[in-house]
Amino acid sequence: MRGLKKVDGVTAKLMLAEKIAKDPTQLNEMDAIIFGTPTYMGSVAAPFKAMMDASSKVWMHQNWKDKIAAGFTNSHSMSGDKLNTLMQLVVFAMQHGMIWVGQSELNQSPETEAGHPEKINRLGSFVGAMAQSDNRDPIETPPFGDLETAAQLGQRVGRITMQMKKGEK
Repeated sequence: MRGLKKVDGVTAKLMLAEKIAKDPTQLNEMDAIIFGTPTYMGSVAAPFKAMMDASSKVWMHQNWKDKIAAGFTNSHSMSGDKLNTLMQLVVFAMQHGMIWVGQSELNQSPETEAGHPEKINRLGSFVGAMAQSDNRDPIETPPFGDLETAAQLGQRVGRITMQMKKGEK
């Protein structure tokens, strides 16, 4: 949300997968959707999968076609098969005819400290934003670098969405 709020003209709304699953059409009016889910057992979490399945009603009418899409995920492990989760989000967006926006920031970690927790894109993902959380208070984890990576992805999605909207006029 932090990155989206930096883009003039963008209004962001946080919605839970459980709520969307009850009525996926509530996303029909959005210009962009950033999907986020924990990686659990190498996949999207069950509530998110339920939302994906419930969206088949929207898919049949292609209501999300040409909307901007992006995604992020978080897990305890450094890898935790987060790439698989992001790829599930990509395929899901493509099924809906959406336009996927990936992460553009290079890993900012010094060569001698690969994966530095305070640096941008420390996990080196370009499909979407990845975060890693230790088993601690949410105030402490994920680290700054992961949160900033997600914020920069949000800002990029906001900019691209606004560019597309201006092109429509």
